[in-house]
Amino acid sequence: MGKDRHWHLVCYDIRDPKRWRLVFKTLKGRGEHLQYSIFRVRANKTQIEELRWKLGKIMTEEDDLMLVRLCSGCAQRVIDSRDKEKWKKSPPAFEVF
Repeated sequence: MGKDRHWHLVCYDIRDPKRWRLVFKTLKGRGEHLQYSIFRVRANKTQIEELRWKLGKIMTEEDDLMLVRLCSGCAQRVIDSRDKEKWKKSPPAFEVF
């Protein structure tokens, strides 16, 4: 299960502060907050589709959402001034429930 999970950048531009907070709360439980409207999420295809569906219920046509899937090579080449090793570490291949 862990093999088909990839890093994704989730970037959004929300015009309404109330909707912005709802999107933030939805993403906060699923990923790591990187910048004002950018999260990184490690998920498989099904989890990303579920996330898109949930965000789509919150967002309107005036809002923007961009999801970028990063292969492991791309993730290792990310330049992040806060923690260079963060993107290079492989997450554990198991999940504890």
